[in-house]
Amino acid sequence: MPGPYFVVDASVTLGWAFEDETSPYTEAVLEALTEGSAFAPAIWPLEVSNALVVAERRGRLTKADTIRFLALLRQLPIEVEGDVADRIFSEVLNLAREHGLSSYDASYLDLAMRLGLPLATQDEALQQAATRCGVEIFGKERVQ
Repeated sequence: MPGPYFVVDASVTLGWAFEDETSPYTEAVLEALTEGSAFAPAIWPLEVSNALVVAERRGRLTKADTIRFLALLRQLPIEVEGDVADRIFSEVLNLAREHGLSSYDASYLDLAMRLGLPLATQDEALQQAATRCGVEIFGKERVQ
């Protein structure tokens, strides 16, 4: 059976776009996508594209850089969950309240919990909430 399978968040994805945000962890997660695949909640493309457009405005990336990065992202085996407004207004909102997360971060945790998959994130608060919920943090053993 091919694997691994995991949920990936924007903090890891953006580590692939910005050299100064790349880490052994983000590289290990990217490498894992050569063997397996990832899932992301519906908010993921919005978060990633917002960070890219802000980086363009600040001169960190050119439009050409963004186009190249998005072409690479489209080639990766990342499946984005469809529209889930009802879930966002209920379970995701409750997770955000319970764990002091943004609704964005809670959506990654909710998806990992529902799919029973580890979560790939560099966000400390999200890692702590995931651990409290019994969700494994993906790939930590790969870089230790």
